[in-house]
Amino acid sequence: MKALESVKPILVSLETSPEPLEIDLRRTAVVVIDMTNAFIKKGGFFDILGVDISLCEKTINTVKSVTQVARDNGCRIIHVVHKIAKDLSDAGGEDSVNRAKDATLRIVRDNPEVIDRLYFRDTWGSEIVDELKPQEGDLVIEKPRYSAFAGTKLDMILRGYDIKYAVFVGIATNGCVEASIRDAFNLEYWPILVSDACASNGPEFTQEATIWIVKLCLGWVLTSDQFSEALMRTTTYHRNS
Repeated sequence: MKALESVKPILVSLETSPEPLEIDLRRTAVVVIDMTNAFIKKGGFFDILGVDISLCEKTINTVKSVTQVARDNGCRIIHVVHKIAKDLSDAGGEDSVNRAKDATLRIVRDNPEVIDRLYFRDTWGSEIVDELKPQEGDLVIEKPRYSAFAGTKLDMILRGYDIKYAVFVGIATNGCVEASIRDAFNLEYWPILVSDACASNGPEFTQEATIWIVKLCLGWVLTSDQFSEALMRTTTYHRNS
């Protein structure tokens, strides 16, 4: 059998905080967390809860620009969406902490008519927003808990593609995004948070708290402009070299 040819890395220097980070685009994936109607659109789950969805809506174009430049430069794009079965078969047992704390389960018990606006499987709420529909080559993974790794094949898929660097964008910074970053760190990935491509579901300090903890001990942080400009410089270099 012919030996596999080694793939030359595409190295990019990112102006991340707390220190710059060099990544290999061939080993990088952008993980898009919960960019679905339930969390972003009027009448969805977050809107029902009273969350300021204008902050979530602002992330749509930012996430779109990040995923497009990453896709154009050979990064993997993985959409992870929170979905649970209508029969609650993946929501945990009757004494499950998930059932005790999951707000959507409490809402639907008292208001079953809003089930389509939450994140139950096969409903409007669980669909990725139209502006960010997955493109050819993108992957879509369903998750039953906050973390993108809990109860999913994400770790297996990332390892199958030899991914080392995981760039996180999506909703909510202080919820599913942070939970996913913590698990990514513990699984030995190098997490990178794009701060303006995420939105919190609480006061402003919750956004800043996640950014602070990521910088302190979980990974690296940069803006969407810093990410895009670094990748576009690399594209120009490879085109001219």
